[in-house]
Amino acid sequence: MKGWYTIGIALFAAIGTFLFGFDTGIATTTIAHQSWVDYMQNPSKGLTGAVVAVYIAGEAVGALTQTFVGDRLGRIRFMQMMCIIVTIGTIIQTAAVNIGMFLAGRALAGYAVGGMVATVPIYLSEISAPEQRGLIGGISGCGISFGTMMSNWVGFACGYAPYGPTQWRLPLGIQIPWGVIMFLGLSTFMPNSPRQLLRSGKVDYARQEFIKIRRDLQSHEVQEEFALMRAQIEYEMSREIKSYREVFKLYRHRALVSIAVQTMTSLTGVNVIQYYQTILYQSLGIEAHTILALAAVYGTIAFTSNVLTTRYLTDQWGRRKMIIAGLAGIIVIEIYAAVMQRVFQNTDNRVGKGFAILGIYLFVVCYYGMLNSTTWLYGAEVLPIALRSKIMGLAAASHFIVNVGVTEAGPSAFANIKENYYYVFVGCTLFFLVLAWFYFPETRRKTLEEIASAFGDEVVEIGETDVRREQLGMAKSIGDDEAGVEQVEETVKPAGRI
Repeated sequence: MKGWYTIGIALFAAIGTFLFGFDTGIATTTIAHQSWVDYMQNPSKGLTGAVVAVYIAGEAVGALTQTFVGDRLGRIRFMQMMCIIVTIGTIIQTAAVNIGMFLAGRALAGYAVGGMVATVPIYLSEISAPEQRGLIGGISGCGISFGTMMSNWVGFACGYAPYGPTQWRLPLGIQIPWGVIMFLGLSTFMPNSPRQLLRSGKVDYARQEFIKIRRDLQSHEVQEEFALMRAQIEYEMSREIKSYREVFKLYRHRALVSIAVQTMTSLTGVNVIQYYQTILYQSLGIEAHTILALAAVYGTIAFTSNVLTTRYLTDQWGRRKMIIAGLAGIIVIEIYAAVMQRVFQNTDNRVGKGFAILGIYLFVVCYYGMLNSTTWLYGAEVLPIALRSKIMGLAAASHFIVNVGVTEAGPSAFANIKENYYYVFVGCTLFFLVLAWFYFPETRRKTLEEIASAFGDEVVEIGETDVRREQLGMAKSIGDDEAGVEQVEETVKPAGRI
C-alpha cells in the first residue's frame, strides 16, 4: 500500500478524535457508579444531566471557535491549543472534589474535543492523496469509534473495582496523557497542511511540506498536482468573501451539503441509541452487569465495522453510495427495532428479546460502517479552502446542538412514547435520504480542487507555464536556479478555467 507516511500521520492525528469518543462515552459509566453519586453528595437529576449537557454545549462552542480562529492559527497550532485545553479539562475532571469542579472539567474537555473533531477531518483531507482520501480522512472517524469502544470496556472493567473513587477516577485519568502526546507530535514531526500554507501565502513552505507528504509520487507528478492545487487556491482566494451572506451566495450548494451531512448524523438517532442503550436493555429485563457487557460489545462492533468499511469501501465504492446505503439501511433497521421491542419487551421470550437486541447491533453496524467516518470526511472535503474552517465549524456545531435536543428528550420520550421514538428518527432519516439522492455528488478519487466541478463551480486549468513554475520552485527549495525562478514568476500567465 502506498502512502504509509500519511497513514502514520493520520493514525497519530486520530488521537484527537479518540479523545472525543472516549470522553463522550466514559461519562455514561461514571455517573452510573454509586461511588460517584455518594462522593458528589447525591447531585440532583438536573446536575447529573448537566454532566452531559455542559459537555455537548462545550463541544458546540469549540466547533464554533474554529470558524473564527482556525484559519488564523492554522491546523497545527489550533490543534495544539485544543490539546492544552483538553489536558486541563481531563485533569480537573479526574481531580474533582465537588460537582461544580467536575462540571467545569467537562465543559473544558468538551470545548477542546469539539474544536478537535471539527479540525482533524479537515487536516487529514488536506494532506491526503485523492485515491486514498477516504482511508486517510476516514481514520478520524475510526478514532471516534475506537474511543467509544474503549470507554465501554473500561466502564465494564471498573464495574468489578472495589467501591470508592477509583471506580470513576481511574477511567477519567486514562485520558490525561493523550493530549500531551498529541501536542508533542504536533510540535515535532507532524507536517502542516500545504493547502493552508498556500492560503497564508507561504508558498515555499507549502511546497516543502507537499513534497514530504506526497513522497510516493514521481517528481513530475508532484509538480503537476502542486501546480493545480496552487492555481485553484489562488483563484478561489481572488473571490474575496467578507460575510456568511457571500458564502451562501457563491458556494451555497457546498456549504449546505457540509452542514446537512453533520445535522443528518444526529437525526439518525445514533446518540440517543448509544447514550440510552442501557435503558433499552433494562426495558428488556436484562440485569446490570450484563448490560455493561452488551454496551462494550456494541462499542466493539462499532469500531470493527468502521475500520473494515473505511479500509475497503470508502475509496473503492464512494461516499455518495455509502451515505445513501447507510441512510436506507437505518430506516429499515429502526423500524425492525421498534417492532421487536414492542412485541417482546414485556414478555418472557428470551429468543424474542435477543432479536430486539439484534436490532440495536444491526443499527451500529450500519451507522458506523456506512456513515460515521464518511460523513466527517465528506463534510470537510466538499468545501473550498477559504471556507473549510468556517463552514466545517458551523456543521460540527449543528451536529452538537441538534444532538443536545434529541438526547435530552431521550429519557422522557422512552418513558412516554417508548419505542415509537424510533419513528421520529425514521422520518428524519427518510428526509435526508431524499436530500442525499438528489443533492450529494460523488467526490471519490478527485483532488480537493477538482471536487469543485462536481458542484458546478469553476476549476482552473493549468498550462505548461504553471508546471514550469513549480519545477523551478522545487529547484529553488533545494537551492538551485534561483534566477530562473524569478524569471518564470515574472512571465507566468493567468490560468485558464474550465
